[in-house]
Amino acid sequence: MPFEVKNYLLIDNDSEFSRQFTESYFAKPNAKVPSTLVIAGANTRHLVKLMFDELIKDYCYCDFNNEISVSELASYLHEHHDIAGVLFNQTDYLLADEKQRFIFNSLHSIRFLVSEKEGGYHFEPVTDEAQNNHLSCQTEIAETPQDLAKLYEKLNN
Repeated sequence: MPFEVKNYLLIDNDSEFSRQFTESYFAKPNAKVPSTLVIAGANTRHLVKLMFDELIKDYCYCDFNNEISVSELASYLHEHHDIAGVLFNQTDYLLADEKQRFIFNSLHSIRFLVSEKEGGYHFEPVTDEAQNNHLSCQTEIAETPQDLAKLYEKLNN
């Protein structure tokens, strides 16, 4: 059964890889459904082009060398998207230094390395331990004031 790229966050460190990957899944006539992929990276011009071409659902600027930027990304994703996991270009992940991997492993507990193979893409679970902290988009730590207001309203009804 092929990997279903639904509600994932793709980390864009390699624009060429991201373009080829999204085209293989969401370019017409390949796309059976609209893209639900969210992408984050520093090249906003490239990200806007992917969105304009309807290859992604949404994008967010993120400087992955800056923890504040990653924390803002986590809050944005928590508030606006139900991210199922994170996808990394395998080469980028393996070449990342220890600090960068800590940030990558903090984004979500479900993470996959993506590599291009003959006939398509291969998805391999990240075996490094996931970190649950202020950089995680699926936890209460990433809650926003809107989340807290909803919780307050729910408790008072």
